[in-house]
Amino acid sequence: MVLLLLVLPCHAHGDEGPHAGGEGLMWRVVLLVLLATPAAAEVLRPADDAALAAALAQARPGDEIVLGAGRWRGPLVIAVPLTLRGEPGAVVDGHGSGHVIEVDAPDAVIEKLAIAGSGSDLDRMDSGVFLTTSALRARVEGNTLTDNLHGIRIQGARDAQVIGNRIEGRRGRQADLGNGVSVWNAPGAVVANNDISWGRDGIFVYVSKKNTFRGNRMRNTRFAIHYMNTSDSAVIGNDSRDNGLGYAIMFSDRLTVTGNRSENDRDYGFLFNSANRSVLTDNVVIGHPAPESRWRDIGQSREAGVPDTGPGDRIAPGKCVFIYNANRNTFTGNRFEGCGIGIHFTAGAEGNIVARNDFIANRVQVKYVGTRYLEWSQDGIGNYWSDNAAFDLNGDGIADGTYRPNDMIDKVMWTAPQARMLLTSPAVQILRWAQKRFPAVLPGGVTDSHPLMRPNSERPLK
Repeated sequence: MVLLLLVLPCHAHGDEGPHAGGEGLMWRVVLLVLLATPAAAEVLRPADDAALAAALAQARPGDEIVLGAGRWRGPLVIAVPLTLRGEPGAVVDGHGSGHVIEVDAPDAVIEKLAIAGSGSDLDRMDSGVFLTTSALRARVEGNTLTDNLHGIRIQGARDAQVIGNRIEGRRGRQADLGNGVSVWNAPGAVVANNDISWGRDGIFVYVSKKNTFRGNRMRNTRFAIHYMNTSDSAVIGNDSRDNGLGYAIMFSDRLTVTGNRSENDRDYGFLFNSANRSVLTDNVVIGHPAPESRWRDIGQSREAGVPDTGPGDRIAPGKCVFIYNANRNTFTGNRFEGCGIGIHFTAGAEGNIVARNDFIANRVQVKYVGTRYLEWSQDGIGNYWSDNAAFDLNGDGIADGTYRPNDMIDKVMWTAPQARMLLTSPAVQILRWAQKRFPAVLPGGVTDSHPLMRPNSERPLK
């Protein structure tokens, strides 16, 4: 704070001038200005834990605290807008108590630190970094977080950013684990370019809106990305591999899900449960043979009607996509390849558009048990089916005949798996022959009246 006193000369009138007021002053004060200017931000380099505690207590907005190499004792609380930055080798250790770093101020920055050793209280949501509702626009960037219950938790911090962190969760019973990044009621939050492994879910969001999850990589979690009761958000360019499930979208509306990848996830690449009015484009799900132990360890049996891949092996994921009671969504330009089932589509899902997708080498392309007729094409363009032996006499890229992925026998196999022993019987073969030649006897199901001759992902039609 600067006090400026400005004194200007007056015209002389002698000791008894007309304005002297009997004081005989030659000078008088004509202006007093008080200028309040903020002090310059400081860079503080504490030498030990006591100095760090003092720096946090005395810091002013805009200050930067730099931690040198070594172990620094947590928990720490950031109560003013400042930057806490680590030099190579700087570790903040919570010693198993509460949050390692709690941010309770807007515009704070936590960067380039190793952060470890939070508490283990699930009710208290112990975390490596915990952003409170006051931590508006906080940024957590370029940190390495290990051995924390939750890696980073955005607890109501609007417009927070979690960018470029490496988060390795704990291992053990999933009921005792936390998530890599958790988001609760934090509109505008961005989670981008993080590398997340182990723990429960990679990214979990609950009761929020206008969030963006972009360019994250998830490995060895339960669900890579888990949406619950969240709307008007985007899931873009993420990579899920070797997780229990790739992308679980539940009770959420108006999402943009584009350019994501799921490979070798165990159960589903994508799960849509009561997710409505969303757009899903240019996503890829790739399946591979996987050992039976991946399912046996969690008590799951084989899916009825899915052929075996070989002794002791199954396909991961078992289903590229599972759609349950999800309505008015648009699925276009996606590639579903090598799964046990391409899409398992339940009767409660209505009004969905499915076109320009590639279904390649799935053991069962579509599983739909309902009796309604569903047309999976749009504007004269359908999907590519690798098992569709079709002709294209006019060369327009559209097959000349309708494709039906399922028939009556498939439905019998799904509802009564014991009937599989009759698959090679003459009666079953005659029934299938009759259905192919007399489509009117088909009991509803999925049809594609304009199937593609080539994969859309390789040579899309204009």
